[in-house]
Amino acid sequence: MNRRNFLKNTGTAAAALAGAPLVKPGWSKASPNDTIHIAVIGIRGRGESHYTEWSKIANVEVAYLCDVDEREFPKALQKMEKLSTKRPKTEVDLRRVLDDKEVHAVSIATPDHWHALAAIWACQAGKDVYVEKPTSHNIWEGRKTVEAARKYNRIVEAGMQNRSNANVRAAMKFLHEGGIGDVYMAKGLCFKPRDSIGRKPNGAVPAGVNYDLWLGPAPYRPFNENRFHYTWHWFWDYGCADLGNQGPHQMDIARWGMNKYEYPVKIHGAGGYFAFDSDQETPNTQVATLEFADGKVLQFEVRGLYTNAEDGITIGNLFYGSKGWMHLNGSTWKTYFGRKNEPGPSMESKEGAADPMNLKGTGDSPHFRNFIEAMRSRKIEDLNADIEEGHRSTAYCHLSNIAYRLKRQLQFDANTECFVNDPQADAYLARRYRHPFVVPEKV
Repeated sequence: MNRRNFLKNTGTAAAALAGAPLVKPGWSKASPNDTIHIAVIGIRGRGESHYTEWSKIANVEVAYLCDVDEREFPKALQKMEKLSTKRPKTEVDLRRVLDDKEVHAVSIATPDHWHALAAIWACQAGKDVYVEKPTSHNIWEGRKTVEAARKYNRIVEAGMQNRSNANVRAAMKFLHEGGIGDVYMAKGLCFKPRDSIGRKPNGAVPAGVNYDLWLGPAPYRPFNENRFHYTWHWFWDYGCADLGNQGPHQMDIARWGMNKYEYPVKIHGAGGYFAFDSDQETPNTQVATLEFADGKVLQFEVRGLYTNAEDGITIGNLFYGSKGWMHLNGSTWKTYFGRKNEPGPSMESKEGAADPMNLKGTGDSPHFRNFIEAMRSRKIEDLNADIEEGHRSTAYCHLSNIAYRLKRQLQFDANTECFVNDPQADAYLARRYRHPFVVPEKV
């Protein structure tokens, strides 16, 4: 079953454009002194980082704080009073934000199931987009997001901040120049201890929560605290497991270091949810193996229980080449060569360290600035993490999750972004959308 047939069979194609905002004029090329008005969609957790980072950048104004949970506004507004001289507007429905012609860009930090639709609607409304990882909830809607960015000539950046990290970029340059020889294997690590979420009954929607908007594209279910703030990550309707949560960062670095811009041809996944009895649907232990046409391998491992580190790394990457190997832990990297593991070039992560890429800063700040700079230049090539790159790395995570859920090896066709003669696997490429929150077949 291909993607077109999937949508036809779910009955969504006819309603594809329902509820989508009208197209409006975009943000034209501007001087550095022109003020960019940005709206932050989703203001808890990662969203707080968004409005904090935008407030640091000259001539950027947070015009809106948008969230379906009105209880979050007082805290956010209090913090914004310390960050900015101008109080942002508040709104619960992102569509009203997109109707405002004074908004030039949206910054999306919603739950995963909203990422693609919010980005597509924003592109249709003539806004530029910064969208957090994973850039989609499934592969099909990820491709639609790329198509929308191109069709409406929008600047769309994926929130894969390592692409703008000076030390990580230096590590990639070292690998690409043959520093450890021919890189034949990379490994991404996500060792995050997670406690049990327990079991909770369905209940009344809390006052101030606009639950219909929160569900958006996802199927209707009664309200349950375990399916709401943060713990939504562990349900397939909204999240993508830890492999699709933390994983996109390390998956992106792994394929970047391997210079892989194509899809793997074979994918194997294994794991499970161990130790706890809870409402959680997604695994807390997961291993994925992605094999490319040239035989090279990308491995990814999630350990959510009790574990050692791997060469001192809990969140990071390992690269293996014909001459040696690389340890990449955050922004610190080290290399070792030969049978005796003789130390080679390395770079430490610390404030005030050398900045060979002239990125002027540590942490997330350079990536947010990169988006603003690309908005001003109107050049996609100025983005360090264009949506196409974000889509590809996110799709690697989706492929891994599909293989895990089916408990068998899968074969993938890069040309069609579908599986090879495998209708059962193809059924996971898209989803049924709840009207009017529909990802359109034709963006």
